[in-house]
Amino acid sequence: MSEEHQDTPGTPVTVSLDSAEPISAYIVSTAGGEQEGRAEFLESGMPGQARIFFHTEVDPASRGRGLGAILVRQALADSIRDGVPVVPVCALFARYLEQHGAEFLEAGGNYREPTAADIALLKQVTGRA
Repeated sequence: MSEEHQDTPGTPVTVSLDSAEPISAYIVSTAGGEQEGRAEFLESGMPGQARIFFHTEVDPASRGRGLGAILVRQALADSIRDGVPVVPVCALFARYLEQHGAEFLEAGGNYREPTAADIALLKQVTGRA
C-alpha cells in the first residue's frame, strides 16, 4: 500500500505501510525515497482487535511540514477501511482524536481509550510504555 500526499508547502510525499510482527509502521517518504517520519503501532491480538498507535516521529529537519498529520490521517483512514478500532497511546494520535474524533466516528471509525491490558502489551513488546 502506498498513498501519494502533499505536505504543507506542496511537496509530494508518499505514505506506505510497513507490516511487520509485532510492530508495524506507516512511513512517510520523499519522492526520492528518503524516510522523513513514521507512526508505529501494533495489533492488540485481543478480542475486538485494535491498532494501538504508540509512537510517531518526524525527522527534526522535516518538522513544520504537516507530515505528522499526514501520517495520522492515513492511519485513521486505513483503520476505517479495515474496520479496526484505534487505541491512541501516542500523544499525536490522542490530540488529533480529541480535536477530530467526531469526524472520525462519523466517517465510520472507532476508537477507545487505552486499557491496562494495552499498556501491558506495549511494555511486553517494546520494553516501554
